[in-house]
Amino acid sequence: MSQAIGKAQQDARYVVAARVHGGMIERLARGYEADPELRRDLVQDIHAALWRSFAIFAGQCAEKSWVHRIAHNVAVTHMMTGRRRRRVPLVGLEEIDTLPGDDDPEHATADRTLSERLLGAIHQLKPADRQVMLLYLEDLTAGEIGEVTGLSAGAVAVRIHRLKALLAEPYAPEEKSA
Repeated sequence: MSQAIGKAQQDARYVVAARVHGGMIERLARGYEADPELRRDLVQDIHAALWRSFAIFAGQCAEKSWVHRIAHNVAVTHMMTGRRRRRVPLVGLEEIDTLPGDDDPEHATADRTLSERLLGAIHQLKPADRQVMLLYLEDLTAGEIGEVTGLSAGAVAVRIHRLKALLAEPYAPEEKSA
């Protein structure tokens, strides 16, 4: 009988978490998966993992951090599995300057918005950098991001600063030499 109560509590916790954090899960999936069909699969996988995780969640951290951690772990696994199949190269902070720019005709189209270009750049980041940037875009603090990723708040702040500077670089106005 206690197992039925446990399942009922698990279901109830999941329903509330899915309602509260559903938008974040959708945005996160968009940050990890560009293909709409695969994105839907990823969202379903995240929700399934989240439901399963509430069987063991005992309040060891904030529920928000727990949901982000589960969602990002599932998304990273999804991304790495898909990358092996598609052979899409990922770049780190050191190589981000090699991302296609506006002058690359294969990647620059007239109707592409700034947010789509930014998301495209984020899709090319390695999992750890992508996770930090997506959490930052969800308005989590450095401390909250550290709780999800296992990094210190200081390391998160430095990584965010570097990522923001590197992602903004292609959009900065060119300096004219006098």
